[in-house]
Order: sequence, then C-alpha cells, then structure tokens
Amino acid sequence: MDTAIVQETELKLLLEGIFRVFGYDFRLYAPGTLRRRISALVAEEGLDSVSELQGKVFRDPALLERLMSALSVRTSGFFRDAGFYRAFREKAVPLLKTYPSIRIWHAGCATGEEVYSMAILMREEGLLQRCDFYGTDIDPDALRVAARGAYSRNRIVVSERMHRETGGKGSLLANFNVSTREGSIAPALRERVTFMRHNLATDGSLNEFNVILCRNVLIYFAKPLQNRVHELLYASLTRFGILALGAHEHLNFTPKEKHYQPLDAESKLYRRID
Repeated sequence: MDTAIVQETELKLLLEGIFRVFGYDFRLYAPGTLRRRISALVAEEGLDSVSELQGKVFRDPALLERLMSALSVRTSGFFRDAGFYRAFREKAVPLLKTYPSIRIWHAGCATGEEVYSMAILMREEGLLQRCDFYGTDIDPDALRVAARGAYSRNRIVVSERMHRETGGKGSLLANFNVSTREGSIAPALRERVTFMRHNLATDGSLNEFNVILCRNVLIYFAKPLQNRVHELLYASLTRFGILALGAHEHLNFTPKEKHYQPLDAESKLYRRID
C-alpha cells in the first residue's frame, strides 16, 4: 500500500471531519503547510498517525485547541516589517487625518503585537481617540495572549530599533506599564482594542472598516480560499478605504484587482476606488 496515499487520505478525512463537526474549514489551506503542521502535532502528542489524532480530537476539547493553534499563523512582533509601518505613516495617515472616526480591522492578528503597533502609531500621530481597533484570529490561545496585552520586556526592547525606523516618536517602552520581566499595554491603548474569534475561511463580514490589514495570512491559503478572502475584505472595506497585505501577497489576478489602486505598491498598501 502506498504510504503517501494513505497519509493524504487521512489528512483529508481529518480536515473534512473538523469542518463537519466544529465548522472550522482548513480544507483549502496550502497542503504543504497543513501536512507539516499536523505531522508535527502528531509527533508532539506521541501519536502514530493522523487517523489516531482524528480519533482523539473529536473527544478532547483541549486537543482541538492545540490543533487550532498548530494550524494557525502565530508569527507576530512589534513593528515587524518597519518599512511597511513607515509607508503607512507617510502615505495612509495623511488620508486618515481627514476622517472623523476610523475603524481598523487586523484579520489574522495572532498574539496582538501588530494590532498594538498600529494603535501606538496612531497615538503618535494624534489619531488614537478617533480610532477603534479590531483584532481577529481563529486561534483561541493567541487571542487570550492578545487580550491580556502583556509581553516580555526583552521582546519590547528589541523592537525599539524597528519602532524608530518607522519614524516612531519617543520610546516604545513608554507605551507600556513595565515591570522587571514584562510590559503591559497602557490602558489608553488597550481600551481602544477589541479582540474576537473569526474564521476567514467560513465567517462573513464583521462590519465596514476604513482600514483592513490582512498581512502574511493569505500566503497560507490555496487560491480558491485566497479569492474568497479577497471578496470578504472588499465587502468589509469602505469606499476609499485602505487595504494592507503582506510582503509576499498581492492583488494581481484576484477577483477585486481592478477595484483598488496602489497607495504604496512596494509596501502592499492599496486604496479601494469603487
């Protein structure tokens, strides 16, 4: 019997079962990424096969959460990709200063650092009180970290250089209540942010937003799911709203390509035009 065919069949059955029982749809995620992450979880759990994982995941809520965490994208950091934040500050902020209120959605927010980075940037630009930030993710563990808003002091300190490279004003640490080991997001920032669970593969639009950031998420999806998400992002963005994608993502050959104009093509910042 071909082992590769068996493993592929086990994987498809697991993903189909998760969708039917729990409503989480990973069936159109990039296959290579899925295989690597599920294989790693099988090994971590001391199991012999994906079929054994399937038999346990439907009866063990804690294992289901570990599986959700394994399949989710959790890479994050404060002012990660300084060039993007600098471009946002220079190209998007002048437009947003004309808005009386600004709704910002981070789709796939992981543990929240990028949501808080944007809140810090908007505070520095005098716009915080006009802003409401929404961070969504499928991973409940990541959302708990984000909602707590406390990060290691060292992690914040090593981000100081990136913060300065974006044109940041003052010390990054000034936005935290800092102890010896960790820093907690200042209440003035935290109160502007709402975190919630949302599945880009199956859930609909949350509302209308002036800015949507969906960065380094689409690269993990197969083309049909990428197209579905682009439809969702377009439906959730106000006319003349701003869309931000990741460094290796683009609008080329997507269903909504003609509905945007580049605001900063190099930094993957776009503006909806109709």
